[in-house]
Amino acid sequence: MKLVLFDIDETLIDSAGAGSRAANAAFRDLFGIEEAFAGIPMAGKTDLRILKEGLTAHRLSADNGNLSRILPRYLAHLEREIQTPCRQIKPGVTDALAILDRMEHVLLGLLTGNIERGARIKLDPFGLNPVFPFGAFGDDHEDRDRLLPIAVQKARERTGAVVDPKDCVVVGDTPADVRCARIHGAVAVAVATGPYEEDALVRTGAEHVFSDLTGAMAFFEGLQP
Repeated sequence: MKLVLFDIDETLIDSAGAGSRAANAAFRDLFGIEEAFAGIPMAGKTDLRILKEGLTAHRLSADNGNLSRILPRYLAHLEREIQTPCRQIKPGVTDALAILDRMEHVLLGLLTGNIERGARIKLDPFGLNPVFPFGAFGDDHEDRDRLLPIAVQKARERTGAVVDPKDCVVVGDTPADVRCARIHGAVAVAVATGPYEEDALVRTGAEHVFSDLTGAMAFFEGLQP
């Protein structure tokens, strides 16, 4: 049994900045700070880590209930921001998922820094939620490197399948996606559909690097026993 885990932002979809706009709006509502996340890199990080960095940057505490206040505001704004007509699904995603979904020995899941509710909000307009019945999310653990074992456990709880980490494939667009695969012995598939070019992703040591998921079709076909 293989477990193929997908990142969301810039791997499956382009939300056209919905997440960052929602985070900025939440900080504006609660703290009166405009563009609170300007200059704070978000790619590859969990939502909780991003929000904590935002609080720290503005000398606000993350230990006095601020996070629990921010999250519902963030999600409410995200529900609206994701409705932008500029959102789009990334090249090759539909065909790649169709290939994998046909394989009885392949399970599909998510491995994302998004908190679960945020992930579902982002995927819903594209009709992708039914494709990914489970996953590991940013509210499962703040450290992205800890998410793969959580995804494996959730796959077992959901399907009964026992999957070794070395039989997992992590698909993402950042060095953080590659790292969280490699430290657990999983296969890393990197796509240059986000902020990193192919050369930068090759240097991460990813086993497979593609310009987008269109180029990954042969690799996914090769998962067929």
